[in-house]
Amino acid sequence: MPPALGPVASELIDLLTLERLEDNLFRGQSRDIGTRYVFGGQVLGQALAAAQATLDNGRHVHSLHAYFLRAGDIDHPIVYDVDQTRDGGSFSVRRITAIQHGKVIFFCAASFQDDEPGAEHQLGMPEVPQPEDVQPAPPVPPDVMASLPTKVQRWLSRGGPFEFRHVYPRDELNPPKRPPYQQVWFRLRESVGDVPAEMHQALLAYASDFHLLGTATFPHGISYYTPNVQMASLDHALWFHRPFRIDEWLLYSIDSPSTQGSRGLARGQIFDRQGRLVASTAQEGLIRVVPDRAAARAVPAKE
Repeated sequence: MPPALGPVASELIDLLTLERLEDNLFRGQSRDIGTRYVFGGQVLGQALAAAQATLDNGRHVHSLHAYFLRAGDIDHPIVYDVDQTRDGGSFSVRRITAIQHGKVIFFCAASFQDDEPGAEHQLGMPEVPQPEDVQPAPPVPPDVMASLPTKVQRWLSRGGPFEFRHVYPRDELNPPKRPPYQQVWFRLRESVGDVPAEMHQALLAYASDFHLLGTATFPHGISYYTPNVQMASLDHALWFHRPFRIDEWLLYSIDSPSTQGSRGLARGQIFDRQGRLVASTAQEGLIRVVPDRAAARAVPAKE
């Protein structure tokens, strides 16, 4: 019998294990992790899990393209409607719609493929220190924590399911201006044992939403925690290249080629410790600077 999963791993796997209502209809619970609305990575991971549950041909996801339409309500579950668009000779396509309070909050398309041999190349991994040589982020001083909004305190005080080690740390509460790129080592804090590859992919979809859009704020000396800044994911693309384990160290190398029109674009490459490129990401998001904090609260997360 395999060892029991720890509470962090089991809680996250439970979050991505959906209740099946009908053949193509699923329900997922929402978790409050300290953000104002449902974390985008949760919706990505649950949508992929819903699509995976409709395949029985052994195919694995190789790409996912998503749009976030409305902010998700943390206090209510989300229903996922999967359209089995096509099952071809080598590829399968699924379209997933996430619904909450009778409205579509998110939709995406995911493509799955049989395992096939073929030509192979990749760009190299950046030369960075190993995760053991990168210090974990220090805790926020108590006096600073006490001065922050309650939601921010909850976000910063909880450990979360993933461990992140920033190669070039930045003070997100007092952010300096710097070039728009970063490298972050990350892994699930606990082993997931022998869960199938599909769960590792769903967990990576969840984790891929961390730190991605924030890279676009670096040249402007602002962050998610800046009181008059409003940020929200607009879309998200994810490509899976090679097998990996989410409970082993992965390097997230991110850059932002442009911000404009209150939107920022960020791109990411995810490598394992052996330097293999296992996944790539891209995301555009809203980065809106409003006159004051009250105005920021008044602007809806999605329009």
